[in-house]
Amino acid sequence: MRYIRYAFLVTLAVALITVALANRDTVTVHLLPQELSGFLGWSWSLTLPLFVVIFAGVIAGVLIGFIWEWFREHKIRAEGARHRKERDQLAREVKTLRDQPKARTGDDVLALIDDAR
Repeated sequence: MRYIRYAFLVTLAVALITVALANRDTVTVHLLPQELSGFLGWSWSLTLPLFVVIFAGVIAGVLIGFIWEWFREHKIRAEGARHRKERDQLAREVKTLRDQPKARTGDDVLALIDDAR
């Protein structure tokens, strides 16, 4: 299994390097469209190689997906936490009931009357 993982990582690295070498031309990334930046009087732009823009887009998409899933699974995690809390409470209750002395060796009805006093 380790060799399959290494083979996959090497293949992925070769593919990424190939994409990077094929897209070395520079592109200008603008924050706002030309008309809107002229209207506001403020323009932000950055000149980068195309492969950096591609890789940044892929990474941003993966991060947005992870965050989206984390928010989506919040209900499941909260329910799991409630179940763990209830399980721990029940385990403590069972432990205290098992640790009580076994003084009741007679009739159950008499034991209930003794407990009521």
